[in-house]
Amino acid sequence: MTTQTHPVDHELIQAAAHVARTRCRGDNHTMAAAARARDGQIVTAVNAYHFTGGPCAELVLIGAAATQGAYELDTIVAVGDRDRGVVPPCGRCRQVLLDYFPALKVIVGEGDRIRTVLITDLLPESYVWADHQLEAEETAPLSAS
Repeated sequence: MTTQTHPVDHELIQAAAHVARTRCRGDNHTMAAAARARDGQIVTAVNAYHFTGGPCAELVLIGAAATQGAYELDTIVAVGDRDRGVVPPCGRCRQVLLDYFPALKVIVGEGDRIRTVLITDLLPESYVWADHQLEAEETAPLSAS
């Protein structure tokens, strides 16, 4: 499989890096994420680390975007605190991002290898939750004849 790359949104990387530098403090918040909505709006968030498995920055960002009316995300990136740079989404985040935004672009890589790929390229042969949901009319109870 050949992965098609898309232009890198450097403004989005800078937005996430700024949040990582200014809002990530201590062990509770170690990652920042930024996403560009289809209308151009940039939404940011940080993770909420907890030993029980608190949500990653990408998942917090989905909720933050919704509170700002941004339901159609185009591109997302995560950046680590302490100048760790771009960090690819974990497996759980990849699956959730695919389920919410099947056409989402994700910025990955490091240094001069930064690139933008489709979420589907990060999850080849993936399970797409929406593809396996029954339509409402298919789930209606059958009437007795």
